[in-house]
Amino acid sequence: MSSLLFALIIAAIAYLIGSISFAIISSKLLKLEDPRHYGSGNPGATNVLRSGNKKAAAMTLLGDLLKGWLVVFLTMQLVAKWQLSPWLITVAAIAVFLGHVYSIWLNFKGGKGVATGVGVLLALNPLLGVICIVTWLMVAMMFKYSSLAAILSAAMAPIYYLFLSTSNGNFTWPWMSAILVIAIWLIYKHKGNIHKLIHGKESKIGSKKNAPPPSATTSTAHSKRKKRI
Repeated sequence: MSSLLFALIIAAIAYLIGSISFAIISSKLLKLEDPRHYGSGNPGATNVLRSGNKKAAAMTLLGDLLKGWLVVFLTMQLVAKWQLSPWLITVAAIAVFLGHVYSIWLNFKGGKGVATGVGVLLALNPLLGVICIVTWLMVAMMFKYSSLAAILSAAMAPIYYLFLSTSNGNFTWPWMSAILVIAIWLIYKHKGNIHKLIHGKESKIGSKKNAPPPSATTSTAHSKRKKRI
């Protein structure tokens, strides 16, 4: 089997696992409303928390985190056992993240990738993952904005990795590349949140699900205009 074909197989498996939406699964299991129909419309732990069901939010967070960790951890074991290219770890890390963000089961839509990204970091470097979690918690506690905490944690992740890896001589470009791509993509997925933060319209952690997601609001307004016509 060629290296390219093997990389494609790894990417496909990682992507499909990443595409599993634990926000949808936990909501269905607990008979809650689809998280895409309220709040931010994002199928992630923060939006599920807006349903008021902490158990569903915890299930979503844990599931999304574990799928990122599991895919990268298993790929690392495979690479070590068969002495394969470490770039396969990069492929797996990015693919599982993109699977969550652009899920094939959700018409290529998905979450922001925060929990899955953390899972990837915990597999690559447990200390790095823990530091990013602590960063998220500190920012979230200070400002009450999950999006701001995620953006700052993502921005700091490559810097943290550079410091940790160069201090002990374990720096590798395959891992740095995965961290950079995920960090940049995660921040990009928060572009709407950045706009809301700037204009003071971003929802805080723990806010209720009263407002429909932006897509639903736009669709409703469009329907009303058509009826008037």
